[in-house]
Amino acid sequence: MVSSALRGWLLTWFSLLLALCLQVMPLADRWLMWRPDWLGLILIYWCVAAPQRVGVMHGFVMGLLLDLIEGTPLGQNALTLSLLAFLSALVYQRFRAYSLLQQSVLVFILLGIVQLTEQWILTLFGPFSIHLAFLLPSLIGAVLWPWLFTMLQSLRRRLAIA
Repeated sequence: MVSSALRGWLLTWFSLLLALCLQVMPLADRWLMWRPDWLGLILIYWCVAAPQRVGVMHGFVMGLLLDLIEGTPLGQNALTLSLLAFLSALVYQRFRAYSLLQQSVLVFILLGIVQLTEQWILTLFGPFSIHLAFLLPSLIGAVLWPWLFTMLQSLRRRLAIA
């Protein structure tokens, strides 16, 4: 039988890699702004649910993989996902005490900070436009959070992962 720690490790990495695949899934240009930040959502979940197992290094590694896949300047997504993991680890005890609605608001704030940081980095590398449409994935992620959180919690309980 597989131990609980190994099941937890496998589930963590499988969900992060699945989120990475959803993040880079090709979409039409007009649909790209409606795609939630899947990798950010899953990273927030694991940083809150298992802070002793998932942290800044996971965000950095997943960000580097995302940089390599998307062809963005190396370190751009690594920086933003590391920041997201750090901020999630910083508030994880408070986060656990909140209701799902309050958690959704906090997820919107965390993803919004990361999106703002990403926009700031993009201004360093080229032309930029000033509009708030870049916050739409954060808003959609906040709306999806209760469903995603409940699904991953029930999966962890079913697999008996601590």
